[in-house]
Amino acid sequence: MESVLSLDDGRWLHPSEKSCPPMVHEAREDPFQFPVNMMQDFLRLARANTEKNLETCGVLAGSLKNRVFHITTLIIPKQESTSDSCQTLNEEEIFEVQDRLSLFPLGWIHTHPSQTCFMSSVDLHTHYSYQIMLPEAVAIVMAPTDTSSPHGIFHLSDPGGVSVIRNCQQRGFHPHEEPEDGSPLYEHCSHVFMNAKLQFDVVDLR
Repeated sequence: MESVLSLDDGRWLHPSEKSCPPMVHEAREDPFQFPVNMMQDFLRLARANTEKNLETCGVLAGSLKNRVFHITTLIIPKQESTSDSCQTLNEEEIFEVQDRLSLFPLGWIHTHPSQTCFMSSVDLHTHYSYQIMLPEAVAIVMAPTDTSSPHGIFHLSDPGGVSVIRNCQQRGFHPHEEPEDGSPLYEHCSHVFMNAKLQFDVVDLR
């Protein structure tokens, strides 16, 4: 059940100073520590695009310490955007930042400026490239106009969703079949813990 439920139980936007991350039971993934304020900072940096109904994307980078991934840096690359897509440019600049700061790519974040909070078929293929490199990688969708679900932290179901996307040769927006094991194509992450005290850096390459 935990993998189906949303992470947001209404409390983590107002975290208690005394709260501790919950224990992970029978989790295959290493847990993530994520700075609460990074998502709001990303929305602020994306505001100009959002007002023009253009998507904005960024890379989440960090480190692994004591079997816990810490997202410490938000990298915003040069990019081309439409209302429902975002393409990074000059990707070597992203790699240079990660190499210079000794960071791992731990996932990505992007806006749906006028759509609901979900993973499109293009998003699923984009995230597949992250998840095959790091099974714990996360995809964050920020949907500021979706009042019922303004954000989500997702990953492909494994092995079901991973297998479907691996075997899909289509490009652009297209339907996918459901995984044979009956699982959803993607699901809310159950291994990400919000931490109000984590500091983070922003590297805006635009």
